Amino acid sequence: MKRLVILGGGESGVGTAILAKKENFDVFLSDRGLIKEKYKQLLEEHGIAYEEGQHTEDLILNADEVMKSPGIPKKAELIQKLEEKGVSILSEIEFASRYTDAKIIAITGSNGKTTTSSLMYHILKQAGLNVELGGNIGKSFAKSVAENNFDYYVLEVSSFQLDDIKTTFKPFVAILLNITPDHLDQYNYQFDLYAQSKFRITMNQDENDYFIYNLDDPKTMEMIDQITIRSIRKPFTMMDAAQDAYANNELFRVNETNGDFSMNVNELGLIGKHNVSNSLAAAVAAKIINIHNEDLKRSLSDFKSVEHRLEPVLTIGGIDFINDSKATNVNATYFALESMTKSVVWIVGGTDKGNDYNEVLPFVKKKVKAIVCLGVDNQKIVDFFSPYIDTIVETNTMKDCVEQAYKLASKGETVLLSPACASFDLFKGYEDRGDQFKENVRKL
Repeated sequence: MKRLVILGGGESGVGTAILAKKENFDVFLSDRGLIKEKYKQLLEEHGIAYEEGQHTEDLILNADEVMKSPGIPKKAELIQKLEEKGVSILSEIEFASRYTDAKIIAITGSNGKTTTSSLMYHILKQAGLNVELGGNIGKSFAKSVAENNFDYYVLEVSSFQLDDIKTTFKPFVAILLNITPDHLDQYNYQFDLYAQSKFRITMNQDENDYFIYNLDDPKTMEMIDQITIRSIRKPFTMMDAAQDAYANNELFRVNETNGDFSMNVNELGLIGKHNVSNSLAAAVAAKIINIHNEDLKRSLSDFKSVEHRLEPVLTIGGIDFINDSKATNVNATYFALESMTKSVVWIVGGTDKGNDYNEVLPFVKKKVKAIVCLGVDNQKIVDFFSPYIDTIVETNTMKDCVEQAYKLASKGETVLLSPACASFDLFKGYEDRGDQFKENVRKL
């Protein structure tokens, strides 16, 4: 009996444990922190051995294979020891792929992958296909494979998950939305290494599979010829009208061998130029899967934005409050500011990931009238923006932050929470940050 050790007792770890148990592995799960009660219950129901609050090396280093949760850094001492012993380390998406024949639509990118994955799932579900949504979006792919029998999976995949695929994870359709600097602390601060991780989504594809990518993304286009890609290439663009998948400010179209599709951009359910691009990627995939034009148009029109991603909260006294807490890097905030049409009071701050704010400066100069910092240490933000923005306020609770933003905004303006930083200095995660924002806005 092969021994599978799972490091991390969250959604992906527990899901993998349940699938491995079903497939007759000797399973052991170890989490250095505390495991949530709901996950402990699942482990106990399935009779899976586990430990929390420590990693007992004797019980881990004797594994045949190790599934590590995406949050555990490659540099961790335990991971180094496993590698020295030659133990195969893999991700949940790799392990689960062995046990399903479903067609996989995998979506990666520095920004927009949650929105695009949710939209893709919505399109397939509305068209009546037997489909599930999973991966990085918060539902375990492995657990679903263990318990259900879907024909299609739409998976949001991160670079960390792709780092630990081997030979099995092979999407029928792979979508790479964009590559901008993120998580560079995990890639020796080398942008190329991070970009190569994203391209691993194509690694096991063959000539019967499809690779959808963004012609307008500079890093993707710089790297694409350095990578061996065997699948059928399907680019999309908002710059080159000669391409099959193209959109501008008015027109949205995809020409495929199985028929052409077009609609007006203003009929799309999602707002913002970046979301036109995301919708285009999803539409290309939908045409590959033979979704009927009327179903595709309906789904693209009635899809609403994902929670914590440019999510309209309330309009109070003529001031719009928008929750974009999922913008945990500068590029995500760039897209948020780009899509703003009114004067903005911008809430920014949190745990800095080596941010370079020059990227958003043109939008800040043009659209932002005041900045409210929300973080333990806001010095970098204050120093960078004070030459350009007269009003910068520092706060370290969400209640204070929302009240200050409300005071600074006037009728016809927008209060935008788009922090450009991770949330762990003050919150449990970006969801907690977004939920607290919405709760405090409702109390105004």
